[in-house]
Amino acid sequence: MGALFLLAFVVYIPGNALTGAAADQMRTSAGALLMLVNSVAVAGIGVLMFPVLKRHHELSAHAYLVSRVVEAVMLAVGIVFLLLLVPLARDTSLSPSLAAVLRQGNLYAYQIAMVSLGLGSLLFCRVLFRAKLVPGFMAVWGTVGYAVFAVGAILEILGYGVGTALSVPGGLFEVGLGVLLTVKGFPAESEEAEAEEARALPVLPG
Repeated sequence: MGALFLLAFVVYIPGNALTGAAADQMRTSAGALLMLVNSVAVAGIGVLMFPVLKRHHELSAHAYLVSRVVEAVMLAVGIVFLLLLVPLARDTSLSPSLAAVLRQGNLYAYQIAMVSLGLGSLLFCRVLFRAKLVPGFMAVWGTVGYAVFAVGAILEILGYGVGTALSVPGGLFEVGLGVLLTVKGFPAESEEAEAEEARALPVLPG
């Protein structure tokens, strides 16, 4: 899971840069493929995190999985918009304003994906905090970061260009969480929790 958090950053940022550079077929296609890997990664995070979260709060586990799947699908929709720029660049009879519409469609798809991520991750961070799966300060950092992230994405959809700045705290949290999970993983069940589970088991006679 930690590797997937980090992979999402490694592939999406250069992929977005390549698709934004020009409507060149090779660059746009390469960038789109990198961004598609990101979509697979974020869906994988939701799937792998599901059994971990379900042990502590089933509703939050389902909500986080759905939010990650919605994020992956909307990002993939945005990639389709970007790929349409390639044939558009070859057909000079089409209006240049259509390219702007496609890029705007990609932007809206991205922001909707980020709203889904931000809202679903609030429940994710709640479980992290209550179950002590990460240090307390980190769970609080994630909660604040994702809340600000979701607000920034909503403001972007409404036409206020503040989403990039407001995405920084949440983005840094995901990098930090990715490093933490890669190096240490989640903590094992505590001895106290294991003892409580043992006491809850029925005692057989004899």
